[in-house]
Amino acid sequence: MKIKLVISGKAGDDMYKTGIAEYEARIKRYIPFETIRIPGIKNPGKLSIPEIKRIDSAKMSSLFSSTDIVVLLDEKGKEMTSSGLAKFLSQRFHSVSSKSLVFAIGGAYGFDELILSKADFILSLSQMTFPHQMIRLFFLEQLYRAFTIINHESYHHD
Repeated sequence: MKIKLVISGKAGDDMYKTGIAEYEARIKRYIPFETIRIPGIKNPGKLSIPEIKRIDSAKMSSLFSSTDIVVLLDEKGKEMTSSGLAKFLSQRFHSVSSKSLVFAIGGAYGFDELILSKADFILSLSQMTFPHQMIRLFFLEQLYRAFTIINHESYHHD
């Protein structure tokens, strides 16, 4: 299995890039991992928020395969502990029908209802609002932490 992270918007600020690169490298020690960035919409001021969400979600969902397990990161999703995420990953890795586990972070306005209804799971890292690059860094750290839990390494302390 492979893990993909699909993100929408800017590549990111320099203050996040080092941390993001570090955690991506750490994750790749455990599993094939890829980040796919969808460019932001040009001239979004001319569109309504529902239109922006629809366009972003359509671009994103066009990257999903029918054999992917799709997990959307959204504040309305289910929260879980780090150990819970490790268990979630372990269970998905034993699914022989999937080629990839795809996590997606939406644009500034979140996801369209159509993509939300088609997701296999919706995960919330917090009910608070954070910049997308910060959520990306938080998520990558939690993904790395989950792998250390799965592999009984000393990074995580219960």
